[in-house]
Amino acid sequence: MKNIVIFGAPGSGKGTQSDKLIEKYGLEHISTGDVLRAEIKKGSDLGRTAQQYIDQGQLIPDDLMVSILASVYDSFGREHKGVIFDGFPRTIPQAEALKQMLADRGDQVAAMLELDVPEDELMKRLLLRGQQSGRADDNEATIKKRLVVYHSQTQPLIEWYSKEGVHYHINGLGELDRIFADICQVVDSL
Repeated sequence: MKNIVIFGAPGSGKGTQSDKLIEKYGLEHISTGDVLRAEIKKGSDLGRTAQQYIDQGQLIPDDLMVSILASVYDSFGREHKGVIFDGFPRTIPQAEALKQMLADRGDQVAAMLELDVPEDELMKRLLLRGQQSGRADDNEATIKKRLVVYHSQTQPLIEWYSKEGVHYHINGLGELDRIFADICQVVDSL
């Protein structure tokens, strides 16, 4: 089983590369952003609570996210080839909670793939995505808040996963196919 954390700032290409990994390796996918957007669209209690945090550019509380992830993970059954965790963990306590949640099931994270993209490129990508998709959270003010949160709260994960021995740096700038080839080289070595 190849459980993979795909990691990078908003706009680094996590969703795009996740789709390619799913197609090639048959992995399952948990995008916390997609899960939360679906709950918001449904107007559920979780969705309304999540919307309040998102509107302020803040992260969803850990206990809430871990229980959501555990439920989605368990829904895949025991025979899956692995899961891509996209958008989680974002903090060291979340990484520890994910490690424990997986350990409780006899599983673990095989790799943390860090898609590294310069901030000026991230801003261009996200503004373009906002124009194309109509995503309300892809506006300049919210993007800047999200990048500040990313740098302050989530970058320490690189060091944490390095100590776990599963961190892999991927240059996320350049041709899509070259980036994916670099990712495949890591996944094939697991």
